[in-house]
Amino acid sequence: MVVGLGPGDRSYSAPAAITAIETADVIVGYKTYLNLIEDLLVNKEVISSGMRKEIDRAKAAADLASEGKCVAVVSSGDPGVYGMAGIVLELVEEQYNDKNIEVEVIPGITAATAAAAALGAPLMHDFAVISLSDLLTPWTKIMTRIEAAGLGDFIVVLYNPKSHGRPNHINTAREIFLWHKDPMTPVGIVRNAKRGEEEVIITNLKEMLNHPIDMLTTVVIGNSQTKIINGKMVTPRGYQL
Repeated sequence: MVVGLGPGDRSYSAPAAITAIETADVIVGYKTYLNLIEDLLVNKEVISSGMRKEIDRAKAAADLASEGKCVAVVSSGDPGVYGMAGIVLELVEEQYNDKNIEVEVIPGITAATAAAAALGAPLMHDFAVISLSDLLTPWTKIMTRIEAAGLGDFIVVLYNPKSHGRPNHINTAREIFLWHKDPMTPVGIVRNAKRGEEEVIITNLKEMLNHPIDMLTTVVIGNSQTKIINGKMVTPRGYQL
């Protein structure tokens, strides 16, 4: 089972995710995510690893599953959104296709919808989710996607917007959006969405870089119809009220 833990607050984890963890023989995950479910790991075999060890975790889980054990691989958010689901399915198909391993993906609330809920209702129309991390995707391709989203007047959710290793990608992304979007376009900045100590800022495209943005932040950039209603960021769906 590849399990989405949601944003971090236990109350936002799906009951199916908790059940999967409780019924599994072995729990595999990134140590930061395992800390979120520490109370559920009593009497469990636990395999923990650090950042950028996704393939190692997937192989460990597949090895154990091939031995007949019930394994839960945990991801924060939704495991199918920049999570572990893809690599597990790929690995099982390519290297364990003779082992009769069954893979079930259990969804969770992803950062886009967690942040949107904190902001109001900014994702009521077509939106794109773009990660600014270029560890696995060339930056030139990411810039092309940013421009396409701006040209299409999409609402855009930015994951991994800024880190010590790439402090300027968010600046470039904003510059590209300004080619296609009004500087006063509403922008929501949410840190630790539904994870405790949540911080919410609503600003605009012109001023967004004047506010703190880091790897714990999700940035939501509105489309041409997005507006602020009673302090909430709202993109109208188009209903005639």
